[in-house]
Amino acid sequence: MGDNGMTATMIQSVTLDDANDTLVILDQTVLPNEKVFLKLKELKDIWDAIYHLKVRGAPAIGIAAGYGLYLGVKASVAATKEALAEDFKRVKEYLASSRPTAVNLFWALDRMEARFRREQGGSIAEIKEALRQEAEAIRAEDEQVCEQIGRHALSLLEPGWGILTHCNAGAIATAKYGTALAAIYLGEEQGYGFKVYADETRPLLQGARLTAWELQEAGIDVTLICDNMSSIVMKEGKIQAVLVGCDRVAANGDTANKIGTLAVAILAKHYGIPFYVCAPLSTVDLQCATGDDIHIELRPDEEITSKWYEKPMAPAGVNVYNPCFDVTDHEHITAIITQHGISYPPFADSLPAMFAKQASGT
Repeated sequence: MGDNGMTATMIQSVTLDDANDTLVILDQTVLPNEKVFLKLKELKDIWDAIYHLKVRGAPAIGIAAGYGLYLGVKASVAATKEALAEDFKRVKEYLASSRPTAVNLFWALDRMEARFRREQGGSIAEIKEALRQEAEAIRAEDEQVCEQIGRHALSLLEPGWGILTHCNAGAIATAKYGTALAAIYLGEEQGYGFKVYADETRPLLQGARLTAWELQEAGIDVTLICDNMSSIVMKEGKIQAVLVGCDRVAANGDTANKIGTLAVAILAKHYGIPFYVCAPLSTVDLQCATGDDIHIELRPDEEITSKWYEKPMAPAGVNVYNPCFDVTDHEHITAIITQHGISYPPFADSLPAMFAKQASGT
């Protein structure tokens, strides 16, 4: 509880009901009008939940993938470890096909595979139990990571600041706290009194439907703005810092995040406002040299033309370009905040240093 007498209330968006072989997720596609928790048993339904953004946010996707892989393998009737390995491979490849950009998806699946390989000396039942433990560890560690990111980010902020955020990198996108919103929650507990401005984030409106909703639920001062209003609130002096999450960080510091992030970064640089990317190290891909190497997912046309309207709001048959992400060039980024500290330019040097800190346990 903070100086303001309030404790922010956060919702767990991804959990495991192991007794019923069920993945429980908050369906983020129906927010803010409904708060629905889906109980998913079938692998195809878990795949569908990831693909259709019912579960979203890079860390939450990783958590869901870990649980999904465990449940898929748990359901295997393989009588030999060789047959179980074939089932594991099939389930992993199927889940990996759901989202091509979010590196946490592949990170979690690879981590589960590493645990699977380490447990080959045990029985089939023991292997399955080890996978459950690993999936639970992914979730628990993400909660800790988010809190650490939040504490590092909060050290860069001052009480009373106006904070602009884009998309949703909050509690419902992670195990708890969020990445970009972690400092907001921790600041609320300490009486910082931030005023948050949330971009609506076209075309899927994650800022309007999710960020504005979860911050309002938590009792945090939040104002919703259209994406094209970011420049005016910056010019009027309402914004002192920008906090965003990301789905992948390249070795040179280029970051892929929800479409529109690049425009916010360019505006922030123009107005001399610090632009901070909040990302767990699992999102940093040192094998990806630059943002040019990041695959950008294209989404369905109807997300722009008709999804949110009673009637289509674009002429029938018009050409549509709907990239899910854009890449913010590293020169627009003030710092990348990880659980192991704050990475400053040149990122090609400072990001590997974060991995060295992780390896040393510091």
